[in-house]
This record gives sequence, structure tokens and C-alpha cells, in this order.
Amino acid sequence: MGTYEVCSRQRLWLSTLVILLTWNAMSPDVLAQWQAGLAKADITPKESVPLAGYGGKTRMSQRVEHAIWLKALALRDESGKLSVLVTADLVGLSDKMVAVIAKGALETHGLSRDRLILNTSHNHSCPVTEDVLWLYYELNSEESLAKDRYTAMVYQKYREVIAAAIAALEPAELTFEQGLAGIAVNRRRARGAATRSLGGPVDHDVPVLVVKAVGKIKGILFGYSCHTTALGGLSINGDYAGFAQIALERQYPEAVAMFMQNCGGDANPLPRIRGNDAEATSLASKYGDILAEAVRQVIASEMKPLSSALRTTMGQTELPLQPGPTLDEVGKAIPKLSGMQRREFEHFQRQYETLGSLPDRVNYPIQVWQFGKELTLIALTGETVVDYSLKFKAAYGWNSTWVCGYNNDLLSYVPSLRVLREGDYEGSTGMFEYGHRAAYTPQVEELITSKVDELFLKLNPK
Repeated sequence: MGTYEVCSRQRLWLSTLVILLTWNAMSPDVLAQWQAGLAKADITPKESVPLAGYGGKTRMSQRVEHAIWLKALALRDESGKLSVLVTADLVGLSDKMVAVIAKGALETHGLSRDRLILNTSHNHSCPVTEDVLWLYYELNSEESLAKDRYTAMVYQKYREVIAAAIAALEPAELTFEQGLAGIAVNRRRARGAATRSLGGPVDHDVPVLVVKAVGKIKGILFGYSCHTTALGGLSINGDYAGFAQIALERQYPEAVAMFMQNCGGDANPLPRIRGNDAEATSLASKYGDILAEAVRQVIASEMKPLSSALRTTMGQTELPLQPGPTLDEVGKAIPKLSGMQRREFEHFQRQYETLGSLPDRVNYPIQVWQFGKELTLIALTGETVVDYSLKFKAAYGWNSTWVCGYNNDLLSYVPSLRVLREGDYEGSTGMFEYGHRAAYTPQVEELITSKVDELFLKLNPK
């Protein structure tokens, strides 16, 4: 037996001994074993469709800038419990759409509601679906049929992408860290002289979760708090978030890059270009490259392993609304209105006729996923403003908390108390377009905070 072979065997024995000693010294949480699966489904329309996101005259798509997607990450921890997170290059989902998707996931895969997160990028260059922002649009019969055909396809793709991610489960490693990107500007402050004095908080953090299998990056889940409104033309695309995903998948060709919208209800990518689609697209692409570079820098850094089993919970609170217009006020206003404003007040009139009054509260679901002490993912509903992200990271840990909005039903803007007091679009006037009678009451932030605290304590009992 040669000297080389003896030394090699000794080194192998010593390495094995070190691994076994280290393994035995680890806590049970650190020994958690992950399986992860990723999948993507193309939801690019095959025909001209009404475009979502902006109220006013119906916009029909004229071309495809790049494909738009549903993407899914399935996780199974050592306990055997299955969880799935789906991102979408869509403006949002309605309560009806969420119910259909969740029911299919439960019946087909036994996936409980707390273990299914449905996030949308709030893309304003995607097709209209189902009854999302239904008061925005005045579609003729042909446009409505195009919308219905597209919606049917989206439902099918949700079923397919969830199933494909689960089928792709394999042993994996998960890591997490955060970077920074300076794209977002608080849009309330940026509206001009009238609002220049308002506060302008933003959240520039770029949280990143990386999935590795057989030593290769298979998934990149990343987020940012900013409206996807760099573009507003007549093309199908994923806005700056779509460009960021394309850039990352180009650099990591075996990976599925997934963008998760965070608390960008009061932030825009600025500056923006209006009136020149080519220049606007170029700028949106640059924003995407900036965000992708922030993600790349995180991946190149030392990331924290997510070694604990995934614990999940879900709860719901009710957000009361301030008093709305009376039936008499609604009736007198309708003849003077047109377009979306008229549709809003006609909706109120129908509610008075069918319900007897305008609903006085909104149901508000919240989800929390926790990967031990390394990461707490708080999934809020609707167009949450940045204050919620900053508040919950301060409460639960700046380096270990990820707060995302735009989950579940796109039910309204969700202002903080600060934004509510300042008024303006996100705090007050934006509520009518969602079909709500008035702004939330001043308890809105307290109610959401209390429910998040309750759910967090449920996962972390004292």
C-alpha cells in the first residue's frame, strides 16, 4: 500500500470523524432537512387583451415586450409538511380568484391555507383578470370575452405551476440575506408642490432567499418595496421586476428567479418617462438591472442558512371603515359623474338596494411563516404602505424579518396611521376605486399590528 493511499484514508477518516462530532453537537433545529422544488408557467396572452393597472380608457395590448410568468417554490421540511409560495407578474388577485386557487391546492395536494402564499408583483403591464379592480374598466363584449379567456388560462396555469413545483421536490439548502437598491421614491412626496412637505419614507432593503440543490442555485426569491409602474404603454411585460428576473435567470441559467412585491403601496420607481415607450422601456430595464445587481451582490456574500423547520400560521382581522355617502347623496351625485367615478357611485347605489347599507368593514387576512430565528416572513394583504415593513422589521429584527404586501386579495390601499392622517390618494381617495365607502378608521394600523403580534406570539410562545 503506497504512502499516498494511507494518507488519503487517514484524511478521509479524520474528516468523517469531524463531521460526525459536529453533527452530534448540533441542535435538532440545525439538523432540519429541506426538500425544495421550483417551477414556472408562462402566462403571456396569445391575443390582444385589455391591460390592467390604470383606470380610465381601456388599454388593449399591442405587443409583447417579454413573457410574463407564474412561479412557484414548494418546500417540505423534516416534519414532512408541505408549503408553497407562488409569485405572479399580475396586478393582483381578487378574493374570488384566491378562493379558487386555494381550493384547488387543498383538494389536489392537501395544502392548507396557511401554507399557501399567493403574491403578485402588482404589475401594471399585464392583462385584466376576473373581477380584479373591476371598477377600473369599462369593457365591451369582445374585450370581456378576451378577459374571460385569459382568466381561464391563468387558473389552469396556477394549478399546473403548483403541481410542477411539488413534483420537482429534491434535497436542498436554503440561505437568506438582504441587500440594498435605491430605486424607490415615496410617491406621496414626489407628486409636486402640494405634497412636497409630506414625509417620504422608503424601504430600500432587498431580501433574498436562495435555494441550492446538488451544489447549484435552483431558485432565487427576492423582494422590493416599490410599485411596478415604470411602464404604462401598450405592451405586455413584467415592468422593472420582470427585467430583474430575466437578468438573474440569464446569469443563473438553472435557477427560477421569483420577484415578491413587498410594501410598495406608496412608492414608485422614479424618475419615470411618459409618452415614449422605447425610452421608458430602456429605463425600466435599467431599474431591473439595478435590482438584479443588488441580488447578485447578496448571493456573492455570506448568506445565513435556514436550518429550522418551517412553522406557519394565518389569521384575520377586520378593518372598520369611516362613514360613507348616504343613499340620497349617492343618488344626487351619479348624474354629475362619468367614467370610473360614476361606476363607483353606481356600485354604492347597488349595495344600498341589495344590502340595505354600505358595508362598514373589510376582512383582512395575514400570514406568518417562520424559519426559526433566521427568518420571519410576514405576508400582509393589499397595497400596504412602507410604514408596515419598517415597523415590523424594527419589532422583530431588521436582519431576520421580511415583510411583503400584495398577497391574497388586492382589497385596497392599506394606509398606516401616518398616511391616513395625511390623507391624499393612498390614505383616503383611493378607497372608492376598490368599492369601499370611505377611508379606514384611525385604528387601522393598531388592528393590523395587534394581529401580527398575535400570530408571531403563536409561533414564539413565551
